[in-house]
Amino acid sequence: MSMNSIEVKIENNVAWIALNRPEVFNSFNREMALLLQDTLDNCASDSNVRAIVLTGNGKAFCAGQDLKEVTTPELNPGFRRILEEHYNPIIQKIRNIEKPVVAAVNGVAAGAGANIALACDIVVAVESASFIQAFSKIGLVPDSAGTFFLPRLIGFQKASALMMLGDKVSAEEAVNLGMIYKVFASDSFEVEVKRVAENLAQMPTLALGLTKRLLNQSMTNSLEEQLVLESDLQIEASSSNDYNEGVTAFVEKRKPEFKGN
Repeated sequence: MSMNSIEVKIENNVAWIALNRPEVFNSFNREMALLLQDTLDNCASDSNVRAIVLTGNGKAFCAGQDLKEVTTPELNPGFRRILEEHYNPIIQKIRNIEKPVVAAVNGVAAGAGANIALACDIVVAVESASFIQAFSKIGLVPDSAGTFFLPRLIGFQKASALMMLGDKVSAEEAVNLGMIYKVFASDSFEVEVKRVAENLAQMPTLALGLTKRLLNQSMTNSLEEQLVLESDLQIEASSSNDYNEGVTAFVEKRKPEFKGN
């Protein structure tokens, strides 16, 4: 299925979402931002989707905002609309979908593109990929929750330096910094991403979604609040069909067949 600037396919309970403006390195315009939001909503409500992969077509993952849009008066939505109607809802949807979202970074991820990737649950990258906090290069500040996630991933000092200097971070360096999960060789990237995604799609989706909720809340909860939430959500998870299947499979010494509920 093609929707102009977004391509979507669903295979083996995995929704593959590809940003599809390769001629401009998948930079965001209003159409692509709104279509991505609609696509994420559809994935959230589709019970056939148990894992989501976000990637880019062509040589880049995403170069951030399409500067042509913001420098063309008749096209420019204005920065307030771009943030409040484009990027902020995308970040919120990625974090609030109670299904695993994998960023498969197939090339450069710059500006908002880098920060959208870092908001995903698992970030993997091809060895030739790079991450750039490009905002300072044009006199802007980081957005798309970059100032929220990056310091938590790699520490305040390194995040501050990368955001102020705008250094390019290689995929290998990103792994070493703790910014992303894994890097894969070019010739095995697609196979490895598929393996990760399909593995997630066969796991207990409800429990993964509750885990995601716990991680979200851990960003702001006190220890006491987090312990209470863990107890509440563990009780919810223990009432699921997948828990019963997991325990039964363990006792019977077989591989569990989770249904995602």
